[in-house]
Amino acid sequence: MSAYQVGRPAIREAMQNLQWMGLVDIRHGERPRVAEPSMEGMVEQIAESMRHLLMHSATTMQHLKEARAAFETQMARAAAESRTDDDVARLRETLERQRLQAATPDRFLEEDAAFHRMVASIGGNPIFESLSFALFNWLAQFHVDFVQSPGLEKLVLEEHGMILDAIEAGDPDRAGNAMRDHINRANRLYSQANLDI
Repeated sequence: MSAYQVGRPAIREAMQNLQWMGLVDIRHGERPRVAEPSMEGMVEQIAESMRHLLMHSATTMQHLKEARAAFETQMARAAAESRTDDDVARLRETLERQRLQAATPDRFLEEDAAFHRMVASIGGNPIFESLSFALFNWLAQFHVDFVQSPGLEKLVLEEHGMILDAIEAGDPDRAGNAMRDHINRANRLYSQANLDI
């Protein structure tokens, strides 16, 4: 306060902004501390800018669709190259949970996100896992029809099953193609739905 010649409210607001940015931790009754960096914090900061862009730019949405298709395709290829038996078992459990939620749209969507995030996590790079989660959530928040198609749950499960089978077989080309077809099918359905409006 002395150094900058400001009052307590200005310091409090500055500290709250630093906390919002993920740079400090503030706990009741304790002094603020420098926050430990995390992937989630980094992606959340990017997310705020993406939310603004997605609300105001159709071009950004098209770029995001293209980026997601390329990213998810590569993640499926990487998963097929580096998967373990445990990875495949966890992915199969996620798919089974999604199958059980087919009649509950919100829960089905959550498990859909978990499936894609798990595919990205198999390569072992936490940045990829965080980006996969963020990409899915950005689309789910602003254009849920990119990631959710009521009545097509069976098709989504079949496509996820083909991706999983290719990953389990250790076939990167087949895994990448299955993922690309899955993402592109969703993009085509969204485009068709918007043409029909």
